[in-house]
Amino acid sequence: MAHKTQEQPEIYGVMAEFDTPTDLVRAARRAREAGYRQVDAFSPYPIEELNEAIGIRRTRLPVLILFGGLLGTLTGYLLQYYTSAIDYPINVGGRPFNSWPAFVPITFELTVLFAAFSAVFGMLGRNGLPRPYHPVFNVPRFELASRDRFFLLIEATDPKFDREETAGFLAGLNAREVSEVEP
Repeated sequence: MAHKTQEQPEIYGVMAEFDTPTDLVRAARRAREAGYRQVDAFSPYPIEELNEAIGIRRTRLPVLILFGGLLGTLTGYLLQYYTSAIDYPINVGGRPFNSWPAFVPITFELTVLFAAFSAVFGMLGRNGLPRPYHPVFNVPRFELASRDRFFLLIEATDPKFDREETAGFLAGLNAREVSEVEP
């Protein structure tokens, strides 16, 4: 009779819980130094050093917002130009049909409107939101992430990930608790 090897169930990753933001940043730096790249951190408030510690690059969202604003500028100006100089030209007070000073308020407002929409929808798209479900919600203690605990997650998709080694590595970082995250 052939011996059946028992496979471990798939997991999303391994997560460690820390008491202070300093411990979390220190652990994130150590994980990065150890070669882990698929790392995420969760905190009840923003921690400036954390982005650098887990290797988050600067976002390209400002460029997207700039293009949105430029599109709004062009849209506002060209709409008014078309309306007053091409489609329905009316001579009011001897002004030229292309009276750009009169176009400034609407052009400005559409610049701001398009830039704001670019910012909101760009942020939602880049962050993958809305996300009503994430595997970390399966960890019972994760509800403390919005109150007073700090969590570091190493995902199973990381090339260096090994279930036991990674859990041992996180436990060695003075974690309060290490949990497996089920998908």
